[in-house]
Amino acid sequence: MGIVNKNSKFKIQNSKLFILHGWTYSTEKWEPFKESLKKQNLDVTLLKIPGLTEELKNVWKLDDYVEWLYKKIGTGKAILIGHSNGGRISLAFSLKYPEKVERLILIDSAGIYHKELSIRLRRFIFKYIAKIGRKITTSQTLRKMLYKLSRESDYEKASPIVRQTMQNLITTDLTNSLNFINIPTLIIWGENDKITPFKDGKLMHKLIKNSKLYIVKSARHSPQFTHTKEVVEEVHEFI
Repeated sequence: MGIVNKNSKFKIQNSKLFILHGWTYSTEKWEPFKESLKKQNLDVTLLKIPGLTEELKNVWKLDDYVEWLYKKIGTGKAILIGHSNGGRISLAFSLKYPEKVERLILIDSAGIYHKELSIRLRRFIFKYIAKIGRKITTSQTLRKMLYKLSRESDYEKASPIVRQTMQNLITTDLTNSLNFINIPTLIIWGENDKITPFKDGKLMHKLIKNSKLYIVKSARHSPQFTHTKEVVEEVHEFI
């Protein structure tokens, strides 16, 4: 289900493709997706993200990730595939260095800041739950329950540096800048995503002028894992 650009093609074997994963501490689940892309004669690099799958020694902001990616890409242009938080980084990079991006592929991307009361409440808990948890109980089990209630298990596992970095990222809103992106963009979204809602995908498609939206039926936040063949086919056809 969806639309792809069937007329835009170039020599894929000469193009570097960089995958930016989302908020995870392991890239193991990405291997089948990466290998499937390689079978399409794509030169694929799955990047390790500082603070997640690579060590981070200082608190970073989104701009720091943009400059980090610039160094990783090096000379020439690249195709970017960004999932969730990796999509946020890819969007910010494309805004600052559009000349470096040949194609932009977003999978259930973050980057739109929500102001709804329920989400603001989660952010409040997200910001203070660790501090509150330590004050009201010394029980590790009870603190874990508090984290579960806030639905922020990643925050529980993070170091203080990464926690502040997470705060810096999730409070960044790219909505008002998306209409400046003119790079050919494929937006892939899980129909039943509860983490980055489908309405975000529709809004990105509306704001990014040269974009195509593809909906993965019955998929949630990570269709590249649950519907690998379908997602790889759409990526290959788009390229």
